[in-house]
Amino acid sequence: MRIPRDISGQELIRVLKSLGYTVTRQTGSHIRLTTANNGEHHLTIPNHDPIKIGTLSAILSDVATHFKTSKEDIVKQLWA
Repeated sequence: MRIPRDISGQELIRVLKSLGYTVTRQTGSHIRLTTANNGEHHLTIPNHDPIKIGTLSAILSDVATHFKTSKEDIVKQLWA
């Protein structure tokens, strides 16, 4: 499954909530998310529209590494 090309920071935050992430703080246009699922993990999401594909790919790779799964599985879980 392909990574969505035109997703905003707010949309990404909304779908990451299904994995247990919650907004913990915001500094300027960057929003910090934290989850306690599978150990504590932090992400910084740019509040841009759209998020650059390389940035989105790096964020999803980081999430996949934290949950010990593949990036493709994370994409399927979030946008299936």
